[in-house]
Amino acid sequence: MLLTLIYDGGCPFCREFALRSELQAGVPNLRIVDGRADHTIRRELNALGLPLRNGAVLIEGEQTWHGSEAIAELSRRMNPSDPLLGLLAKLFSDNQRSALAYPALLAARRLALATRGLSVDPDQARSR
Repeated sequence: MLLTLIYDGGCPFCREFALRSELQAGVPNLRIVDGRADHTIRRELNALGLPLRNGAVLIEGEQTWHGSEAIAELSRRMNPSDPLLGLLAKLFSDNQRSALAYPALLAARRLALATRGLSVDPDQARSR
């Protein structure tokens, strides 16, 4: 079954993690989508109560994971060839550790977006 990770392509940390995951995580049928660039998918996520501004989204069939749960689920499925992904997979594969660390990731994302002049909410960035 297809597994889709939707991330904020405006964030350099998110983009690097997503691209490494796509190429080196060893997760079969993983599709990566830049949610900041895909307005249609953001509307669909917002309708489901999964706004990208609150974190990445992982979808498999009817199942969805959001934020720290998305990163934890993806990390559990990884069999990475990349050493950095191996470390991140170990750190984030546990739901509790992921939930504890996720606020720091969001803070880093906020800072990275601010330095690029981008809103944390991709939908607000369009209205400027």
